[in-house]
Formats: sequence, C-alpha cells, structure tokens
Amino acid sequence: MHSSPAARALRWVLAWAVVALFAFPIYYWITVAFKVPREIFDNPPRVFDFSPTVENFEKVFGFSFGGGLQTVTGGGGNFYMTPRLWDSIVIAVFSTLLAVVVSTLASYALSRMTFRGRHHFVAWVLSTRMMPPVAVAIPMFFIFKDLSLLDTYTGMILVHALMNLPLAVLLLKSFFDDIPAEIDESAVVDGASRFLIFRRIVLPMAKGGIAATAVLCFIFSWTEFLFALTLTQTSIKTVPVVSSTFVTSTGTAWGNMAALGAAAMIPAFVFILLVQKHLVRGLTMGSLKQ
Repeated sequence: MHSSPAARALRWVLAWAVVALFAFPIYYWITVAFKVPREIFDNPPRVFDFSPTVENFEKVFGFSFGGGLQTVTGGGGNFYMTPRLWDSIVIAVFSTLLAVVVSTLASYALSRMTFRGRHHFVAWVLSTRMMPPVAVAIPMFFIFKDLSLLDTYTGMILVHALMNLPLAVLLLKSFFDDIPAEIDESAVVDGASRFLIFRRIVLPMAKGGIAATAVLCFIFSWTEFLFALTLTQTSIKTVPVVSSTFVTSTGTAWGNMAALGAAAMIPAFVFILLVQKHLVRGLTMGSLKQ
C-alpha cells in the first residue's frame, strides 16, 4: 500500500525536524568557537548574525594565520593543543584495535565452542562492566606506577582496551550468534579447520558487527576522562583532560574550549565515515535468520 504525497511530505518534514533538533547544539557549539568573548555572552544569543573569527583556534593550536606562534593558557599551564589531539588519536586508535582483535577471538569462541562454565564466564565478563571505573582508578595508579606505565602510550592503550573488552565481547558475541552455525558445520565437512572457517568465512560476514563495535570502543576512548586524568601527568594529555584546564578560578574560556571541542569532533567523525559502509550493515545484522 503506497502512502499519499502528503504523508510522505509530512514524514520528510518530521525527519528533518528531528535532525535539526539534534544538530542544533553541535552547530551552536561550533559557532561559539568562531565568536569573540563579547558575542558569546550576548543576550539574546547570536545564532547567525555574528562576526566569525579564528582567534580562538589560533590561541588553542598555537599558530596564527598572520604568522608567528601563540600559546593558550589554561589552568594547568601553557599547551600546544595539536600534540594533545595526537595523544588522543594514538590512544583511541590503538586501544580500539587491541580491544577489537581480542574481543573478536573471544566472542567467536564463546559463540561457537562448548566448554564447561561458558555461561558463567559470560556472566563474569558482564559483571566486570558493572564495576564503576572510580573503584579501580587508585589501585590501577599504583600498579601502573610499579610497572613504569604511568604517563605512557602503552599504559593508556592497555587501560582503555581493558575497559572496552567486556562490552566488545558481549556485543560481538551477539553478532556471531546471528550467523548460522550451519555454515561452520558445512565447512568442517569440507575439511576446513576452525581457524580457516573463522578467517575466510565467519569474519567477512561479521564485518558490520566489528565496525559497530570499533565505533563504540573508539568513542569511549576518545571521551574517557577519569583514567586519562589519573594515569597521565605531563608527557601525555588527552583532549578531555586538556579541556578541563580551560576552567580556572577566573572563569571558563568558552571560546577556547569550543575551538578545541570543535576540532576534537573531526577525528571521530572521520573514523565513523571510514567504517560507515560496514556500520550500517552491522546495525541491521540482527535481521539475519537461520
């Protein structure tokens, strides 16, 4: 049954209204990055009629379109923000890669193999995600200090990957469960090994689920604050930690914070675009029936 043109038009209008509702806060945040302090606090707020400036970006990233270098002063001192974005990118990318590789192998084993205590193991994995990070932040600080992992890429990559593993394992297991087990059984009859089945048959079919899991792991690592604050000192600082330095006793540098936040959206947006094709398939993978 075909809907009328009026109904289609109404759905189109409602869809764009929802998009505008969710996109407006992002748009307003980006406009703050291009405003001078006086315009940021105008009442009523200036949504469209303001004079754009790149002054906030120049202060935050330590460069000037007119030449020369500048620095931004926050509560923790002077920082060039470009290395801090690089710190976040390195930690997010490699922790996501580590978490996805380990969770893919573990979730496939949980989905296809039968062993004693499998259901209890799944419950244990889920229970580790229920523990609040603040409960382990201090013990982890002393462990990392003894292992000389404080303020290192290795330490942050490991802790972010560990925090992502429970969710990644459970999510990927659900995707592997949606792939009919008969496919594995047919390949076994043809003489294929378990690893060959996993690498050549199951893994390509689960690309969508892996992409969806990778996006969630990346976003968690990109926005994580507590461990990044506790386990880093001077050499490494992620974007959420540096953002907190814009809040001082004299007030909040909203323009600088908005400039850093607007720039921090770009890597996450690019990463999602790169896996978009597989991500859409992963979100609809639950419709596969045996």
